[in-house]
Amino acid sequence: MTTAPPMNPAMGEIATDRSRAASHLPRLLSATGAPMDLLAHLKVHGDTPYRGGPRMLIHTIESAGLTGRGGAAFPTHRKLTAVADQKGFPVVVGNGAEGEPASDKDKLLLWSSPHLVLDGLQLAAEAVGARRVHLYVHRHPELLQRLRSALAERATAGLDRIAVGLVAAPPRFLAGEETALASRVEGGSALPRFAPPRIFERGVDGAPTLVQNVETLAQIALISRYGPAWFRAIGTEQEPGTMLTTVRLANGSGGVAETAIGTPIAELLRLAEHPARAVLVGGYHGAWLTPEQAGHLTLSNADLRPFGAVVGAGVLVALPTDRCGIVESARVVRYLALESAGQCGPCLNGLPRIAATFSALAKRQFARSALEDLQRWSTLVERRGACHHPDGTVRFLRSALNVFSDEVALHSAGRCSAGTTAPFLPIPTAAPSYEEDWS
Repeated sequence: MTTAPPMNPAMGEIATDRSRAASHLPRLLSATGAPMDLLAHLKVHGDTPYRGGPRMLIHTIESAGLTGRGGAAFPTHRKLTAVADQKGFPVVVGNGAEGEPASDKDKLLLWSSPHLVLDGLQLAAEAVGARRVHLYVHRHPELLQRLRSALAERATAGLDRIAVGLVAAPPRFLAGEETALASRVEGGSALPRFAPPRIFERGVDGAPTLVQNVETLAQIALISRYGPAWFRAIGTEQEPGTMLTTVRLANGSGGVAETAIGTPIAELLRLAEHPARAVLVGGYHGAWLTPEQAGHLTLSNADLRPFGAVVGAGVLVALPTDRCGIVESARVVRYLALESAGQCGPCLNGLPRIAATFSALAKRQFARSALEDLQRWSTLVERRGACHHPDGTVRFLRSALNVFSDEVALHSAGRCSAGTTAPFLPIPTAAPSYEEDWS
């Protein structure tokens, strides 16, 4: 289901082909679906459109209405401005450390269109006045080699004004958290830090630091070339543009596709063809929806927030009708508890207790106080962690208890409605468990 990106015009054809290009998807990947080397990238997009100085691109990004594509959907122009306003010389880091097991979008983008990401990295650095730039990705040997080759191509062509440092992240769920990223880029362990100070004030080596998801950087590279009106030609007025989504259908098929924000979820998951027991939106820090809810909602935060869900990093999963939502969710909560950094009480004590109790419920070893305990412990860990890992975990847990309440009742009576025990949601087979796994 991986789709090919847009046929964007070359620089000299922008005026005549703008409306046609704006109406076609995808925009971010190659037109053929094959990875783009530098020659192909320059043929389609032209040279990196530098503006000539700090802040000059920020108003364009604000007019486009671009928000972060890493999960938080924070207005990109505000992050750029916050860093540009600090004293000293900022550091910019492109975040491609996709720790979410259910997401593949960043890996595909970096493999298929590395030069769009690297263009965006240089443009963001210029916008905030940075002198140091890094690209932070998980330790995937083939992808790292692909990126080294792309950087070498650009060095030979003299495209980049600032040399890019390539930093490998450990395969941990939290390795892409901003403060963990800053620590790893410095040469330390990828462990979250307690805030304040905030990362835009003091991040890598104490410098103001801009961290942008790699898809956000690729969107910056496109907007800087084709303009805010082009970007806004797709999406909604409130949430313009497109985003890469990782989609897993109820029949087990799926992949990464670029879609307009505001597209019906039922259309993306083909729910009419492949009915689902429930729909997971936003990944393992996201929330479950009932099929009825998902059937009339779109891929937009405006639609999802009233139901306790968010678009997040664009993960959409349709759970098959023969699976048990409690069993599947308990596996995820256990994984999240194991992936915590263990630096604060909520992660060190709270999440393991929650995971053990939820797993007992999944195994139908039900204690009368279990539901009350889960609700109480969820409240105790929420908003008290060094990072937002406990908050995302309890959001997922609460949605599971709500959407699968009928299954909770069955399990409490020693029964389960599942037709198969085969796992459906992707979980890494061997979770790291040693201190060095954070380095």
